[in-house]
Amino acid sequence: MAPAPEDSVTRLSGVGPALAARLERLGVRTVEDLVFLLPVRYEDRTRITPIGALRPGQRAVVEGEVLLTEVVRRRRAMLVVALGDATGSLTLRFFHFNARQQEALARGAKFRCFGEVRAGQRGLEMVHPEFQRPAEEEEGTLTPIYPGTEGLTQARLRQLVGLALAALGRGPAELVPADALAGRGFPTLRAALQLLHRPPPDADLAALESATHPARQRLALEELLAHQLAMRALRHRARRLAAWPLAGDDLVERFISGLPFALTAAQRRVITEVRHDLARAVPMMRLVQGDVGSGKTVVAAVAALQAVACGAQAAIMAPTELLGEQHHVNFRNWLEPLGVGVSWLSGSQPAAQRRDALARLASGEAGVAVGTHALFQDGVDFDRLALAIIDEQHRFGVHQRLALTDKGKAAGRRPHQLVMTATPIPRTLAMATYADLDTSIIDELPPGRGTVRTVAMPETRRSEIVARIRDACAAGRQAYWVCPLVEESDQLQAQAAEDTAAKLTEALPELSVGLIHGRLRAAEKEKIMRAFKGGEIHLLVATTVIEVGVDVPRASLMIIENAERMGLAQLHQLRGRVGRGEEDASCLLLYRPPLSAIATTRLAAMRDTNDGFEIARTDLELRGPGEVLGIRQTGLLGLKVADLVRDQHLMPAVRELADQMLRGPTEAVAALTRRWIGAATRYGQV
Repeated sequence: MAPAPEDSVTRLSGVGPALAARLERLGVRTVEDLVFLLPVRYEDRTRITPIGALRPGQRAVVEGEVLLTEVVRRRRAMLVVALGDATGSLTLRFFHFNARQQEALARGAKFRCFGEVRAGQRGLEMVHPEFQRPAEEEEGTLTPIYPGTEGLTQARLRQLVGLALAALGRGPAELVPADALAGRGFPTLRAALQLLHRPPPDADLAALESATHPARQRLALEELLAHQLAMRALRHRARRLAAWPLAGDDLVERFISGLPFALTAAQRRVITEVRHDLARAVPMMRLVQGDVGSGKTVVAAVAALQAVACGAQAAIMAPTELLGEQHHVNFRNWLEPLGVGVSWLSGSQPAAQRRDALARLASGEAGVAVGTHALFQDGVDFDRLALAIIDEQHRFGVHQRLALTDKGKAAGRRPHQLVMTATPIPRTLAMATYADLDTSIIDELPPGRGTVRTVAMPETRRSEIVARIRDACAAGRQAYWVCPLVEESDQLQAQAAEDTAAKLTEALPELSVGLIHGRLRAAEKEKIMRAFKGGEIHLLVATTVIEVGVDVPRASLMIIENAERMGLAQLHQLRGRVGRGEEDASCLLLYRPPLSAIATTRLAAMRDTNDGFEIARTDLELRGPGEVLGIRQTGLLGLKVADLVRDQHLMPAVRELADQMLRGPTEAVAALTRRWIGAATRYGQV
């Protein structure tokens, strides 16, 4: 009986435990997995090159008769074969060989070989070429080259893929309804796979290798659809859960009326959306996007107060202690006058403070918890957690978000979730990565903010910049000097910042120069930031720990060293630390020439716009979604075939197909999700 798609690869002829283990390193466990292991490139081996026409550096197919075979023993044994045709001869060298290969390559045997030609001591040669008898060669197709792993040759992989295709017969099953694909220009799944594994010689090689060929796009569409369905399922399951309906008004109105500034129209709109969700008896799952300085923290405070007004608790999780500490200060200043207790929880706080914070959360005395990843660790218990707010979502993995909401599971209810990010996400990317969340956008900055002018300068003009800092501070303003990560080491980064601070202190003796980096204790960082915010420090030398959330209105000058090494999103976040008051501000990007093409594009984008969404679009084109979303977040999707930048044009069709499939049989939805994501889907752990 032929193996089923979900059967282990060991059902294929010649595949034992050792070979199965090698295949598993490529993510191949089942027969169907093998069919979806796609080539990374192709080689045209349909044209035989006469040996006499070969040139060094050429990759070519030759066919001839073995003229001589011998084992040469020097430091190690080497099999040397002379292959000839009517135009000349070629030496084949094998440093790794066995008796069976030696016997096959006997004098008089005819072979077809493929490899790279190089100049040897006695003429042209190939080292470890692929070889087989002409009759065995599959005529008329381009040769696929698959992802490699140790102990598995390309020839063996091609043979195994052929066995899997034959075993599945007319499969794999078409899980996307044919009528849904009609008119979209896609081949059937079977035709697409057949073409990708065995393309004809006249196939569009450029389209195949750039993954824009309709056959490859057919698979990308199906994979994106599977992930869309999985995230819709997550959303659907969440909507079947119960949450605490939070509909309190009194605290919220007192808070808003007591603010020393007026909310923007965008803030009011988003607050209305959030409060509407919180009042429902199903868990809110909402993403709030807003550019740097747009006022997301006020929205979070309103949401937290609505929870507290109903006798529940809210938790705010920040990605860094510095941002968490600033949230804690803001929330304490805003909420404690309203009689709301705020507790701070981080991994580095003293044991006594931690015990006190834990006790206040467990008893319900603290209505709001602010902290880092320490919030979801064992031993942290809430009295009645009804709202989880996650700031800078792209810095957390999905499981960390879920771990925090697990703290609130009680009496069959789940906490509401409010996710915030200051890294704007282009719409097509958000459709794929946040399909489980409703989205709100704060697309307006508070009035009265100064403009930020950005200039790129070579580092040779450092003396001019020092003079500019002196003038700015003499006028009562403050400045940042950022030393970004050059080496993957906190210690080296801290040392670079210390060296810079020492040089600037020497150059600007009349100014107070502060220093902050990731290796300082939390209490030291808080003390330095308090001194900077209070005006006691004129110039703050910092690593990228100040990237998010730091708010000092008098800071109007930002200098970023080695700007050419940084991504656009990070540069934009750093620039967002200035221009938060009424004064106009400047951001100076120091670079070391010569600039690469990508670095030139980045710095030009920073000069041309302050719009975070425009910056995000450019960043996505330059770096791709993996880096834009962050390493951890990339793992949320784990795409095998599709690419969110290249294939973003497919997303409208993906959403339409998902709507259509969700109205049909659930078996097809489950099978499609299983095919691309696996049986133990990570989305099922919500």
